[in-house]
This record gives sequence, structure tokens and C-alpha cells, in this order.
Amino acid sequence: MNNFATFTKLPPLSLLRHLSNCSENTCLQVQSHSVHWWIYLEDGKIAYATHSIEPFDRLERHLRRLSVQIPTLTSEVRVQLRMMFEPDSTSESIQTIESACHTKSPQQLLDYQAICWLLTQRYLNSTQAAILIQELVKEVVESFLLIKKGTYEFHENLNLSQKICRLDVEKLLIVSQDRLKAWQNLAPHITSPLQRPYLWINTKTQVQKISEIQPNLINWMKGFSLRHLAVIVNQDELQLAQNLYPHIQSGAILLHEPDPPFDKLPKTDNGVSHNPRKVTQFTNKELASQIETSPATITQEPILPKQKQIIPVNKVTIKSVDQISSTPTEKVEAAKLDENQPVTPQETVAPRKIYKIVSVDDSPVILKEISRFLEDESFSVVTIDNPLKAVMSIIRHQPDLILLDLNMEGIDGYELCRIIRNNSKFKNTPIVMVTGSKGFVDKVKARLVGASGYLTKPFTRADLLKMVFMHLT
Repeated sequence: MNNFATFTKLPPLSLLRHLSNCSENTCLQVQSHSVHWWIYLEDGKIAYATHSIEPFDRLERHLRRLSVQIPTLTSEVRVQLRMMFEPDSTSESIQTIESACHTKSPQQLLDYQAICWLLTQRYLNSTQAAILIQELVKEVVESFLLIKKGTYEFHENLNLSQKICRLDVEKLLIVSQDRLKAWQNLAPHITSPLQRPYLWINTKTQVQKISEIQPNLINWMKGFSLRHLAVIVNQDELQLAQNLYPHIQSGAILLHEPDPPFDKLPKTDNGVSHNPRKVTQFTNKELASQIETSPATITQEPILPKQKQIIPVNKVTIKSVDQISSTPTEKVEAAKLDENQPVTPQETVAPRKIYKIVSVDDSPVILKEISRFLEDESFSVVTIDNPLKAVMSIIRHQPDLILLDLNMEGIDGYELCRIIRNNSKFKNTPIVMVTGSKGFVDKVKARLVGASGYLTKPFTRADLLKMVFMHLT
């Protein structure tokens, strides 16, 4: 029997600890401020966890980080995965998962099914899939621990269709709590990894100091969140935030609030429950040993090969508590601005534009909206409202990415995409189809003519930036 409860103060820590002591297979479903969380437990261990805010965006980020060391996770494979499994809307995703819970048919947990597909198709081995799930669960649990009020429901005897791994709840909670405390040390200047940094004061001294963090970091401060930036520059998001902290504190970098729907997630400055018991510190190796992989899929391969040029976080292992819990004080002192060269707003310059994007659509309204969304983020946008003249314009402008409307008078997007792909100069140029159709057949046809992605109208600024992020970084 399912259990349901409403509360004014949610005890997420107590709920997970209670479930970790149960032997039944259970799905904990929580709703707070229109956001849903689902945490699957088997024999007291977490088998998977997800929430309703862009689960495939979350999966894409973690796959992208893994792709540094797993060559099979190419951009083409990741796009194919999204086109196969990602629902056309958040509401559709929620409906399918809720249906899975009530019918006890978890095959509808689409992001988990996507991971199973990667495993079945051998893009990932079982150990790599287990580590991917570990990182996804960490991120979801961190947000879950910040919930203050809402409703929860238990769905008993609910098993995932394919067992990949099981994670120790207590070890995971210790790491998540410690990372949240580290984020709290950055408040009130930084309150969420989903905030978007913009360079406000840009002087030679300032640029040099920020470039020491990562040479091209300044070029990417154009609307991507700290979480997305961390993937782009190959750093842990908490470490990146700590490195940027002195520049944000001084006003050289401005932080905007997260775009919808990410603004619905709880912020890290609201406080987090503390473990009254003494916390035992443990290492990455010890925590990794807590992952139980399915006997049917376990391999003897190492988790990830070591590469000297890769920052430790990209080994996709959980950092030890003593590493994460350190305050940013020392980093702030080390990165203080040069007092001999004060920075003033008069010296402000705009970030230079890097990528050129061509948008082809016979609707001036859509073109204007796309241009506004992207030029606000320092992209160079060329709009073309005559599809019959689009090919010559594209050849002349040599764009880094092409947005192509599917339904246009004179020539449709499929034919135009095929013509563009026949030109050797644009063999590898990302082409994203923009359409109001949600049909699976249209997605398949788009892939057959060489489309790199598929953006459904109406779309938000966050949707568009997500697509740009997938293909241009």
C-alpha cells in the first residue's frame, strides 16, 4: 500500500535514513514548489534518483564530463540518446514517471532507460554506468536535502527494470551534506550553482587573475550557469565557484538568478540539516567501495583511466569530506585584486563575441526572439527570413551553428538541411531543426537528413541556450 503525507517542514534527511533501514524496494516521491523528486531504494540502498527539472540536461552534463575519458560518448551519440528518450515537455516527463509509480512499471523512467540503453549498446561498460549513476544521484540528493516543505509518497515493491548499481545512503548523505555546507560558506554572494555569472569589470589585471583560473573562462561568461561553466572548463562546480568568489565579492563578476525552470530548485543558503553524530571522514576509494554493482553486469575494468591533464574531478569520483568542507578563505586571500590597480566601472568592456549563429525562419517574430535570446548572451546572430536565399547566405557567413525552421514556404527544413550537408564546408557544422511538431517521425526524418538536434516550439531562452551549449562547447 502506498503512503502519502503532507508536511509544513520536510525532514529529507530523516526520510532517507528511515528508508535505508528498510529491506523493501521503495520509490520515495516528493513534491515541493512544483518540483518532483523520485528516489528508488533497493534493500536500503539507492538504486537511482532523479527530479523533474530537466533530467536530460542533467544527464547530458554528466555524460559530457565522462566523454573526456570515454571516447564512445560522442556528441552524435548523446544527441541520438536525447532524441530517442527525452520527452517533448516537462509535464509529459512527470506524467510518465507518475504513471510508472502507480502502475508499478518503472520502464517509463526515461532518463534511467537512456542509461540502460548506453549500457546495452556498449557505449558504457557496467562500471562506468555505475559511476554515472553515482554522480547523477549525488546532484539530485543535494537538492533534495534542501527541501523545506511539500508532500511525499511511498510506492512499495517497485523495482527498476534493470539493476546497475546500489549506493550506500549514509556515505552519500555525508558527502552531500558536506558539499552543501561548503556552498553555504559562499553565501550571500553565491547562493546556487545554477546562477549565471557575467563579467562586469574587465581590466587587464582582472582578466589576468580570472584567466589564471582557466584561460578561456571569461569568454564563456555569457549566460551559462556555474554548473554548465564547470563542465565547459573541466572543473568541479564547487571548486569553480570558490575560485570565482573573490571576483564576485568585489563586484567584478555579476551573478544573475537561475533561468526558469531552474529557479524552482531550492537554494543552498537556506540551511541544511546537520548530522548530530560524529562524521567519519573517508576517501574517494572508500566511498567507491560502497557502490554495489549488479552481479550480472560487473566487469573487472578500472573505473576510469588516469590522465595527467585532467583535473581530479573528471575522474568522476566523490571528493573526500575534508577536501570539500574547507572554507574558501584561503582561496579568497590568494586571489585578492591588486590594490595598486583599482578597478572602476568606467573601464568596463563587453565580452568579445566568439560564435556566429545563423537562424533561418520565414517568421520575423521567431527570428527576432531568437536574436534577442542569443545576442543578449554575446553570440553573433545572423537572421535569414528567405529560405530560398539561405544557402548562399550561409556560405558567405560561415556560421558555427545553424538554426533551421522545419516548415517554410518554398523549401522545407529537411531539404535545406540536406543541401547544406552536401557542402563539404558544413559537414560537421551543427544544424538544429526548430519546429512546432512533436512527432517522433519528424525527429527521425531530421536525423536522416543530417540534423544535429531538434528544438520544439514554443521554447524558452533556457531551452535555446541548452541546445547551443550542447553543440558549441
